[in-house]
Formats: sequence, structure tokens, C-alpha cells
Amino acid sequence: MSADPDARIVEPRTEPHVEPSAEPSAEARGSRRKRLDLEPDTVERDLVKLVLTVVELLRQLMERQALRRFDEGDLTEEQEERVGLTLMLLEDRMAELRDRYGLRPEDLNLDLGPLGPLLPRE
Repeated sequence: MSADPDARIVEPRTEPHVEPSAEPSAEARGSRRKRLDLEPDTVERDLVKLVLTVVELLRQLMERQALRRFDEGDLTEEQEERVGLTLMLLEDRMAELRDRYGLRPEDLNLDLGPLGPLLPRE
């Protein structure tokens, strides 16, 4: 093997060392806020929160539909009683589940960014 006089030895390039700061940047904090935070200790509560949010959305939609039907006179008195009782029982059961998992009604409302909250404020 002969040495090539034009060959140069190239040192490996290294990136400058940057010390990690103790405080994360605003960008890092913002991206963390948007991530789903799954902690093994809270996964059951978080799942219950998600399920209760969906149930609450459906309960409110059913309540509005029932009120519309009441106003239009589409229901018999017996049907009105049954629907009213069912909605009251569902609301009571939702309150029990929220209490069991330490949730408030406003905890079930998701912020949809520019669209606003998922659930209307009652």
C-alpha cells in the first residue's frame, strides 16, 4: 500500500456540548401539555374520566331531545314520566361515579381549542 500524498486525515465532527437547563423551554412545556399523560397510578381514574365525559355528552343530548319532544307534545304523560325518571337516575349515577373518582362536573369538559369546550356550560 502506498500513501497518497493528497489524502488528508479528517477528524470526526462533534456537535458542541450543550448543558441541559434545569427549566424546560416554553416550547417543551407546551408540547408536554398536549401529550396524553399516562401514569400507572391514575390510568383507572383517567379512563373513568374519559368514559364519563362521553356519557355526559350523550346524557345532555338525550335531555335536549326529550325537552324538544315534551315541547312538541310527541310523548304521552307516561312516556314523559319514564323519560324524566330515567334522565334523573342517570344524572344521579353520574354524580355518584364522579364522587367515587374525585371528579367535578367541570373535569368532564374537554377543551377543543378554537372550537371551545366540548360540553355546554349548564
